[in-house]
Parts: sequence; C-alpha cells; structure tokens
Amino acid sequence: MNDQIHSGGSDHEHGALGDAEYAEFMELAAQEGFDPEDVEGAIGEAGHGPLPALAVVGRPNVGKSTLVNRIIGRREAVVQDKPGVTRDRVSYEAEWAGRRFKVVDTGGWEQDVLGLDASVAAQAEYAIEMADAVVFVVDSTVGATDTDEAVVKLLRRSGKPVVLCANKVDGQSGEADATALWSLGLGQPHPVSSLHGRGTGDMLDAVLEALPEAPAQSFGTAVGGPRRIALIGRPNVGKSSLLNKVANEDRVVVNELAGTTRDPVDELITLGGITWKFIDTAGIRRRVHLQEGADYYASLRTAAAVEKAEVAVILIDSSESISVQDQRIVTMAVEAGRAIVVAFNKWDTLDEERRYYLEREIETELAQVAWAPRVNVSALTGRHMEKLVPAIETALAGWETRIPTGRLNAFLGEIVASHPHPIRGGKQPRILFGTQAGTTPPRFVLFASGFLEHGYRRFVERRLREEFGFEGTPIHISVRVREKRGRNK
Repeated sequence: MNDQIHSGGSDHEHGALGDAEYAEFMELAAQEGFDPEDVEGAIGEAGHGPLPALAVVGRPNVGKSTLVNRIIGRREAVVQDKPGVTRDRVSYEAEWAGRRFKVVDTGGWEQDVLGLDASVAAQAEYAIEMADAVVFVVDSTVGATDTDEAVVKLLRRSGKPVVLCANKVDGQSGEADATALWSLGLGQPHPVSSLHGRGTGDMLDAVLEALPEAPAQSFGTAVGGPRRIALIGRPNVGKSSLLNKVANEDRVVVNELAGTTRDPVDELITLGGITWKFIDTAGIRRRVHLQEGADYYASLRTAAAVEKAEVAVILIDSSESISVQDQRIVTMAVEAGRAIVVAFNKWDTLDEERRYYLEREIETELAQVAWAPRVNVSALTGRHMEKLVPAIETALAGWETRIPTGRLNAFLGEIVASHPHPIRGGKQPRILFGTQAGTTPPRFVLFASGFLEHGYRRFVERRLREEFGFEGTPIHISVRVREKRGRNK
C-alpha cells in the first residue's frame, strides 16, 4: 500500500475509509487470504463507537441484579438479599441475537434520609438519563406498588422506550399475576423468571426492538454546540470549588447532605475564549452511616456524566495518597472511551517531600493513563486554571485523530521488520496489515497470521503513540486472525 492514500471519510458505509482507500484495502485483504465478509465484519465491529445502553430499574428486591446476570450471561452483578450492596461497576457489556449493548444495573440502592421512594426515584433518574431504553422490573407476586407508580411517572416523562418485565413468574399460575400489570399503562408485561431464565429470551427480543441500532448521539460528530466536559473525581476532591472558580461565581451548591442535588448540573462556561459545557458531578458527599449508598450514587452519577461527555477531567487531591477510588474513576473513564485530562488539585499546598512521593505514586498508580495530559491546579486560588484549556484541546485532538490506512500500514511494516512477534510453538505470528476503523476514541483492527500476545499488542499501542501522538485518548486495538483454509493436515 502506498502513502498517497488519504482518508476519504465521505463514504459512511465503509466507516472511516474513503472509496479508493477502501477498494485498495479490500484488495490487500484478499491477497493475504482474508474473507471479504470477515474483514468488513471486523471493521464494522471495531468501528461501532459507543454501544447503546439499556438501564434496568425497579424497586429493591424485585430481582434486578439477577436479571442483569441473566442478560450478561455471567454472575457479575452482586446478588444479595441485603439491600444496599455496592459494586465498583454499574455497567456491563451484553450480547443478544448478534447485537451488542451495554446494561446499566441499578441494584445497589440505599434507603437513605430521603426515604425509600425518593432514593429509588433518584437512582432510576440517573439510570434513565444514561440509557437509550429501559427495562422496568416489577415483582409480579406483589403487584404494582406506590413506588412502582412513582417510577412509571419518571419513565413517562423521560420519553425513553420501556420494556416492562414482570419478574418472579415461575410457572403457569404466575401468568395471571403478570397480566395484572397491564394496569401500569406501559404496554405488554413480559412474564419472566430471572432466577430460572424463563421468558428472558422473549423479553430480550423486545429489548432489541426498543434499542436504537446505534446510539442516537454519535460522540465524535457532535453537531455544533459546545464540547462536553465531565468533571469527575471522588467525593470532596473539590469538583464544585473548581467549577465555581472556573465560572467565576458560586453556581454549584456545596451541601453536606448526601443526595441533595439529584441532577448533574450542566454549566456553559467560557474559558480561554471558548464556550464549554461542563457536566458537574458534584453535590454528593459522604456521610458515615450512608457511605455505601452515597458511594454507589457517586459512581452511578459519575458514569452518567461520563456517558454524556466527550472529555473527562479527572480531579485528584494531590495532598492525599492516590486511592483505589481514584483508580476506579480513572478506569471508568478509560473504559467509556473518553478523552482524558488528569488535574491534580491543591498542588499549591504541597511541600517538596510530598511532591517527590506524589510523582512516584503517579508512575505506579496511574500508569494506565500515562498518556493523559496533566495539569496541576488549585481550585481554591484559581492557580494554573489557564492550563486546563490547552490540555482539554490536546486530549480532544488525540481522541479525534485518524491515520490514513497507507501511512498506518507503512508504519506496521516497519514494526514487523524491526520488532517481530516472539516465536510461539514453532510459529511466528505476523501483523499482515491494519486499518483504523473509527475515532473518538481511535479504534484499530490489525489482521494477523496468528494470535498476537497481550504484551505485543501493548508494544504496538506504545509505538502508535510514539509515532502519531494520541495524547489524552485511550486506543482500542482488536486483532483478526486469518483462518486456515483447505490446509487441514
């Protein structure tokens, strides 16, 4: 492939590839013995962008987590009879009938000072806001309660498509209980036993009809409008103070009561002559006896903000050791595929010794985002705020970078020549060619003669970064291995 090929980008059918580039690429694939359908499938799969999201909502103990485990086909969501069981993650990838989507579980509620109804509603609200479609789980043996009715109101207001799941229908006798749920006015109740799997297939078919083929909002191609920034970090790290400092006024209420601000506040703020939309995730504080619930809310709210954003600015308190919770938040932003900037708050309070140790911590604890731009700020004094904008712009530029296929393959050829894959079992797998299937974040598909080890994939990612920048963005690399044809020995 020569270097004269440029990204056409006009033909959406071929993802990020233009017509001439696509034709030449497919010719190369055929020469290397790849099935054209397989190649198109690999590019389509890698270039899908953000997956559509399905929220599972309902009162405590109606079987939400059991249903989530049933949908994702493995036991990941924690299932316990004790309400308020918390998890690190609130979303999981699932597949049904060949379509992939994300499941947002809202199992870990906490009955807090707001009372049960309010806490269930608050949680359902976040989840619904994040989702493209909703599964509303009702316990058919109990029937519709007042709390259920309150959630129905929320669902109606949201205008999102809803699939009604009548859970705990374990046999024919339970079918009548399920039928009674027509009264909720959400259409047909799907009788399901999430414990035994009964009826889940029919319900998932209805879910696929409700979910959009691709998410309504393609993040890379936001039409006009300010770029969206989520300010994330653990409770009390100074998110509200930073937002207030950036906005030059007190816009965000800083309140000690957990769960007082239910909606993430979106703020249009002009910084460096550019208007940005800041999606605030502040307003959630810990209270000791509510720690589980508040932490759960905080992660749910963070996930909701990250889903809506293009850039995640992760705020870390530099006066304290980098915590597991900080790392979790970083992982959440990376897994969501957002552009990332790491901002170290309270930098002006550090002495030489703390700075030395912090640098060591950053090297070990934040190694997974060593590529993200760093800014040292003070939300209190406003120090170095002007450095935030260039860092955000750098991260966005990396997130949207596209490498023309010809240039990418010339680069891959050099790698294979200078650093071949280690020989395993008498064979040496080779990268034959590759293409960038999408941006926001950059997604690559490499076509290889054999399985590429994780370490070698990491090496390729490191070299891609050295060669092409990609500062401030995660990179996804998937590998397709050539099938052996007609050479069965």
